[in-house]
Amino acid sequence: MSAPPTASPPAPDLASRASRWMRKARWPLLAVWLVALAVSGIGASSIANTLSGGGWFAPGADSTAAAHQLEQGFKGRGQTTVTLVVHDQRFTSGDARFERRVKDVAQEVTEDRTLKVSDSYGWVTLGEKNRSSFLGDDRRTATTQLALDLDDGAARRELPVVQQDLTDRFSDQGLEVSLVSPSSFWGEINNLSQKGLAKAELITMPLIILILLLLFRSVTAALVSLAVGVSAIVFTLGLLSPVSQQYELSVFVENAATMLGLGVGVDYSLFMVTRFKEQLAKGESVDDAVAATLRTSGHTVIASGATIVLAMCTLFLIDLNVIFSLALGAVVVVAFSVLAAVLFLPVLLHFLGHRINAGRIRLPRSLRERLSPQGEQDRPEESRPWYRVALKVMARPVTFLAIGSVVLLALAAPAAGLRTFSPDARILPDSSPVRVGYDHVQGAFGVGTTSPMQVVVTTSKPLDTLESSDELTRLNDRLAKLPDVERVDSALPVLKSASPQDPFAVLSGTAIKGLPGDAQDTVRHFVADDNRSVVFEVIPDSRASSDSARELLDRVQKEADALPASMSAVIGGETAEGIDANGVIQDGLPYVILIMLIAVYVVLLVTFRSLLLPLKAIAMNLLSIGATYGVLVLVFQNGLGTDLLNFEQTNYLQNFVPVLLLALLFSLSTDYEVFLLDRVREEYVATGDNTISVARGLARTAPMISGAALLMVAVFGAFGFSGIVPIQQLGFGMAIAILLDATLVRLLLVPAAMRLMGSWNWWMPGRSSRPSHPDEPVAKDTEEEANVLARR
Repeated sequence: MSAPPTASPPAPDLASRASRWMRKARWPLLAVWLVALAVSGIGASSIANTLSGGGWFAPGADSTAAAHQLEQGFKGRGQTTVTLVVHDQRFTSGDARFERRVKDVAQEVTEDRTLKVSDSYGWVTLGEKNRSSFLGDDRRTATTQLALDLDDGAARRELPVVQQDLTDRFSDQGLEVSLVSPSSFWGEINNLSQKGLAKAELITMPLIILILLLLFRSVTAALVSLAVGVSAIVFTLGLLSPVSQQYELSVFVENAATMLGLGVGVDYSLFMVTRFKEQLAKGESVDDAVAATLRTSGHTVIASGATIVLAMCTLFLIDLNVIFSLALGAVVVVAFSVLAAVLFLPVLLHFLGHRINAGRIRLPRSLRERLSPQGEQDRPEESRPWYRVALKVMARPVTFLAIGSVVLLALAAPAAGLRTFSPDARILPDSSPVRVGYDHVQGAFGVGTTSPMQVVVTTSKPLDTLESSDELTRLNDRLAKLPDVERVDSALPVLKSASPQDPFAVLSGTAIKGLPGDAQDTVRHFVADDNRSVVFEVIPDSRASSDSARELLDRVQKEADALPASMSAVIGGETAEGIDANGVIQDGLPYVILIMLIAVYVVLLVTFRSLLLPLKAIAMNLLSIGATYGVLVLVFQNGLGTDLLNFEQTNYLQNFVPVLLLALLFSLSTDYEVFLLDRVREEYVATGDNTISVARGLARTAPMISGAALLMVAVFGAFGFSGIVPIQQLGFGMAIAILLDATLVRLLLVPAAMRLMGSWNWWMPGRSSRPSHPDEPVAKDTEEEANVLARR
């Protein structure tokens, strides 16, 4: 008799083949990785010098056009225009020493070769009788406008250095010298972002290491996990460094990439290393453990990363450079986090093998089981607290679903009053020399002086020959009479004093040359040298972001629209720029939301092979995001707890924060959904019992999800408490959202919803209600037994 044929071993799957290839090529792969890391590190170390504080101008908007028109042809205005603010703490304007000290400061500043001052206009250039408008009510503050022959990017790099030098040089003399302008403001933001980033890293790194040690109870595993996140950040900044030299990238990209890289990269490695250790504990070989890790956690990491990348890519639909920069940084760092987790990390696991547990840390048993995903791996699911919690929730699904939803909706309610605007000087600390300059100008000249509305009118003919030039005189008068207007600065007072009947006739070549030098300078400060452009500066009586300033802008726009066809007007200034930027975000937001929802749904559909589970996940995400918005409004707009948290109440959210949070939180919430439901599906394949599979899946993943959430809350919270206001709002919002998602949503809403949906969770047309798995026996647990356990 012939021997019965033996069954041939099954062909290795993709994960097994990948694991074997990585083991064989581990030395070349490690070498390539280390070389690439070193090269990227060089670029990453210099990226701060090339990032821009800009990116707020809306392409094609009137405010952008106004800014460009004011760059040339006007006295005291240039590519970059700054206001030199000198505040004398010892003397007032009636003292000759005050005049000498202010002029000495101005001379040193204008002779600074770094600034390349090409022109000036103000207190030091005008005679004693004509400079009163440049002296503050406190009689201690004098201002002069300087035109710099520097483009905006160069100005933002150079101004902080010059500002620090001026502060060091004059503070001992009782002089507070500041350079005030959007360029100096954003240059200061660059510096503060760097300091905040360094401070956040100092806080975050020890926290991450401590949490990883508690979770892994192994020094080696903690360091390996941290290496993944750090690698992703270095690769990202190294790649973006040459990009930032060719294209404008916002300074916030470095903070966002670092914050997200630490959060997501370390999280992904946590799930991978935990699964690897779990497989080793089952007695599998290193090869098989790596293969199983890639097959399960690796698959989940890829699905999660794809979700985040697709969600962030939708932000490219918003045509605003600051949004583009942040989205680009997020996409790149998440892509590198996935690459590091599924390529670099498995190589390290092959090198380490069982040494992944080296450097064990002993904890008390109760603490070990509560904190560590490894602490419960040998215990049956039925004896774990998470299992019992899930069953109790699913025993009363309607009650728990209602309670969780009501809590989230109550937190979301304040979001109805959400307001957004672009950042202003209040996000700078009180000690900042630039903030000091802003405060002196606002205190001595009026709060709206630092944010005038600039009505730039261009005429079809030179103003001195234009028949309808008297329309400009009437425009000036109408603007001055508008509510909430402090004053209107223009050339008309000088022109009227020379020619009351026909002011603009003075602009003719012979007439204007007959004016005194101060008068000529004043005229040319507001009228371009081609006599075809004129600017009216409307000074509001409130800050640029206030409701009254926004309403005033609408009224100013209506007055400008009433000009005859021979004139065209554009309105610039901080209020107009902020509203235009908000408009770009609001116009693109519906498309972002629609495409994001479709992309997330498709990824979850492919991942879970279910039509309804993705809809449930999306609904849960929207609830948690709404609650996060509500908390941010309560804290930053309404001021609830700002003193306790040491936050700045701005009465609005930075305009890029809500839309960025939408994409980030939607994808990160989906991240946890993928990790949880992937494990639930594994159990459902094995048991066919919906209730038991949810309880077992939650029991298996809850320690990891809690640990991952703790990591993210620590990372995002550290950035929130150490960064400037936009990063405060972003980091704090993400920390709150992750906290809500990992507790209220995952522990209550998800089990309750899945219990109510029953077998519909896994419904897919043309497929059996229960996916089959040939290698797993059907568990004997039934829903009735689950209810008995829940009652215990």
